[in-house]
Amino acid sequence: MSSHVFHEIYLHLNWHTKDDVPLLSPRIEAIVHELLRERCKKTRGVYLHGVNGTETHVHLAMNIEPFVTISELVKELKGGSAYDLNRQERSKRLEWQRGYGVVSFGKRQLPWVLDYIANQKEHHAKGTAKPRLEMTGFDEGE
Repeated sequence: MSSHVFHEIYLHLNWHTKDDVPLLSPRIEAIVHELLRERCKKTRGVYLHGVNGTETHVHLAMNIEPFVTISELVKELKGGSAYDLNRQERSKRLEWQRGYGVVSFGKRQLPWVLDYIANQKEHHAKGTAKPRLEMTGFDEGE
């Protein structure tokens, strides 16, 4: 990839636990979020800004370099986090549902997206979740 490329590729990602089972208890959620942070940190061209979610799903805000393939990144994050957690727990504690949601946004919207992600539990409890940021491929009849 040429170093003479201007890019601002900001993404909001989300995906769910298999069958929306509430597998992400507070203890497991903290571990999974840390595993996702570590995987992003180790992935060339990926810059994680925020991660949070509920007992049934996760949300991430990041920006990526142009050479990063979104589908491969999500595959790595989903598969790697489940594998790492299950290995660490010595049992099958986490399985992700097929599909994911990805929405691009501008750099100026980053604070809003981070606030939305940070307050996931409140949005879902109050019914103020934004449908566009909650959709996954599974929701659309995958």
